[in-house]
Amino acid sequence: MKTIRKRISLIAVLIAAVIILLSGVFIMNKTNHDTGADGVYNGHGGTFKNTLAPIDTPDPSILYRNGYYYMTFTHNGTDIMIMKSRTLDFNQAERKVVWYPPIDTMYSANLWAPEIQYIQGKYYIYFAADDGKNENHRMYALESETDYPMGSYAFKGQVTDSTNKWAIDGLALEHEDRLYFVWSGWEGDLNIQQNTYIAPMSNPYTISGPRVLLSEPDLDWEKAGGPPFINEGQAILKKDGRLFIAYSGAGSWTPFYSIGLLALAPDADPLDASKWNKAEQPLMKMYGEAGVYGPGHNTFVRSPDGTEDWIVYHATSGDADGWNNRKARAQRIEWQADGMPVFGAPLSLDTAIEVPSGSGIFPVQHGISAGEDLLSFSGIPSAITAKAPLLVHYTNDTEQELRLQAGAGDAAITEIILPPTKPNEAGYVYAELMLAEGQNQIDLHGGQAIKSIIAVELPRFEAEYAQLSLDSELVESPLRSNGRSVRILAGGKDAVRFGNVRVPAKGTYTLRLKVSNPTDSEQQVQLTVNGGGVHKLAVPAGERDQFAEVEVNVKLSAAANTVIIGEATGQLEIDYLDILSQLHG
Repeated sequence: MKTIRKRISLIAVLIAAVIILLSGVFIMNKTNHDTGADGVYNGHGGTFKNTLAPIDTPDPSILYRNGYYYMTFTHNGTDIMIMKSRTLDFNQAERKVVWYPPIDTMYSANLWAPEIQYIQGKYYIYFAADDGKNENHRMYALESETDYPMGSYAFKGQVTDSTNKWAIDGLALEHEDRLYFVWSGWEGDLNIQQNTYIAPMSNPYTISGPRVLLSEPDLDWEKAGGPPFINEGQAILKKDGRLFIAYSGAGSWTPFYSIGLLALAPDADPLDASKWNKAEQPLMKMYGEAGVYGPGHNTFVRSPDGTEDWIVYHATSGDADGWNNRKARAQRIEWQADGMPVFGAPLSLDTAIEVPSGSGIFPVQHGISAGEDLLSFSGIPSAITAKAPLLVHYTNDTEQELRLQAGAGDAAITEIILPPTKPNEAGYVYAELMLAEGQNQIDLHGGQAIKSIIAVELPRFEAEYAQLSLDSELVESPLRSNGRSVRILAGGKDAVRFGNVRVPAKGTYTLRLKVSNPTDSEQQVQLTVNGGGVHKLAVPAGERDQFAEVEVNVKLSAAANTVIIGEATGQLEIDYLDILSQLHG
């Protein structure tokens, strides 16, 4: 075990930890969002790629709460499933069906677009359902019976206004201490067009006044693929006191499905339809050059530290996919000076996207405490049983070393020494522990040492989430750390580009590259940091699925770093890159 003590103001760290408690979604690599330049370390960073999950996840709804992202979606139209993940990467997330409809009711079939929300101290799930006939689709509500999004739910009944017309895609809107319901519905009893409606609520499952028409599909882009003409998939977005409703227009069965926007005038009444302004053009639409079709039915969520707004939407990869192959994708929202959001063009599946700000940090507030001697962090996935890096954030003003024991499951315990820090300053210690295949819980023991912990994280960078060149290709295998790896060809330049690599402070760090060399002789590969330091790494000969761990010491800055793997002398396979330790400042 190797240790580091690098000091950064504890006040700044505590502020960051508090920010992490706020609810929390982002986007790609066009802009470098520096969290290290101002002296506040905000996690090891890294990148991810769309899609967010391996299965179809149409009509996604995401909630961030208490250190986890929870996502629900249309799950075959038969039940309500929720996924749970520490990050926006749901590829190894926990999954659970939290509610099955009873048979032979008006809500037993065609369960569409569940929406999970936390309102007035409870979790609610709104969903549309019918008895097997589409014309009978109506909105219904579930209320949590526990303080856990994946716990049990009670059926609260239909959510309806006095017209009781066809309704789907409903969700609650909290605005200035008042509650409203927003949904997509028919004006009459014929499937001619879907409109956006709003109505006041007296509680999270009861509409208390007449519905108000906010928008109907009267723009050319909203009518594409119809009739019927579409306004649906409404989602609530707030920023600096402004209120927006995003919605999807055009046929959901076509590649023209797109996301539009309604903006409420400042300080206006949401029930006053004249105060809502509709954007003439969609804020997100298909982008054939990136291979993205039918982006729509979105949701909004914030980054773990609460500083960024993200849009999560479904899309397909083929212009003829229709309702097939709809998977959740994400990117960060940009904001204009006039307070209007910019969603941007949807990103290709090949684009490495900087993770939401504050991702990967597990603060003590999001752990489970069992007395003064035990602190646990659950929900840590691993596709294989293997070593993983661990970074402990702490403060120790006792003027003596503190000892901490870390382990996961039945694996061997790792002892970690926490050297003293100056008062009101923080330290960082790198270590390693074994993770088992599946979901893991990291347990930390240590009396006084437990009280010193601020947060923990696992500074690993998966190769499949890096930016790849044309000389690289993905390898699917359950024997890889995240179920995938990257094969690089001989001579390929910039074959694997790990971006947004962050450390607590500038200095020399030990990196570990897990790499396979299936040839019959030793090969070399080049590792370059920030376009400068070049390191030649020797990779011993091996067999297929046999990986070596190659370590190298490199200089990293406190801002975002870029580590590039390339110029291999033979074919190699890269699984991941770890930060193991800091040698000196």
